Amino acid sequence: MINGHTRLTGLLGSPVAHSISPLMHNEAFSLLGLDYAYLCFEATENQMEEAIKALKFLNARGFNCTMPVKIRMCELADKLSPAASMMGAVNTVVIENDVLIGHNTDGIGYMSAVREAGCHVIGKKMTLLGGGGAATAIAVQAALDGVSELAIFNRRGRSWERAVKLADTLNSRTACRVSLYDLADTSALRLQLQDSCLLTNATSVGMAPNTGETPIADTSMLHEHLTVSDVIYNPRETRLLAEARARGLKTFNGLYMLLYQGAEAFRLWTGKDMPVSSIKEKFFT
Repeated sequence: MINGHTRLTGLLGSPVAHSISPLMHNEAFSLLGLDYAYLCFEATENQMEEAIKALKFLNARGFNCTMPVKIRMCELADKLSPAASMMGAVNTVVIENDVLIGHNTDGIGYMSAVREAGCHVIGKKMTLLGGGGAATAIAVQAALDGVSELAIFNRRGRSWERAVKLADTLNSRTACRVSLYDLADTSALRLQLQDSCLLTNATSVGMAPNTGETPIADTSMLHEHLTVSDVIYNPRETRLLAEARARGLKTFNGLYMLLYQGAEAFRLWTGKDMPVSSIKEKFFT
């Protein structure tokens, strides 16, 4: 379907060869008869300015960003969405008349997955483990969407100051009440989980190849009304999710976060809704 009018979209980052995004987006373009193509381009932080110049010269419609260039893209964008501004990171760029508009759809992807799982967290409390990029995106979007209270647990290390800044930003710019705790404080974690309806692991604990690890060693703190989620999708069921499911709890992994963040980027570029059910059936089952 590629012709002289085809608009380019793609992914910048390193590494990108493993990405499912080209399969997902090109299939969606084909299903809707849209004249777009999606490709992957290796780019480091130091190469971003040149890569962006090239994409603008080629009249690209926009592009995604993955690690390690999301923060750098936030600095290079001409405009930022409110969410991207608060997150300090960009994963989707729309090019409008040579202007780079930076968005972050990761949090939207996660909150869409929450709804799909049947978890009604708006107006309620959630507990979030982690303070990195995924956790930041989830926290910001959850607060913007109307989660009333958010308890963030993060290790005291390199990302602690970032987590402090995030909590301060959300408390001052949203109606969500955000508190921050040390992930090693299991007593505080047990207490905060008591009135949470959703627990989200946004750390890398439990990711392959370290599948025997879990951020919740004592599963007795997981009460019967709690939904447990993990941003990890390799393995598809982490130890955390397996143990929560064994206790009869509702669980879901990070696959649909990946799907729905892509669907929102697709909408931003094309103005059309991605045919999610078809994409899900082909690539996510």
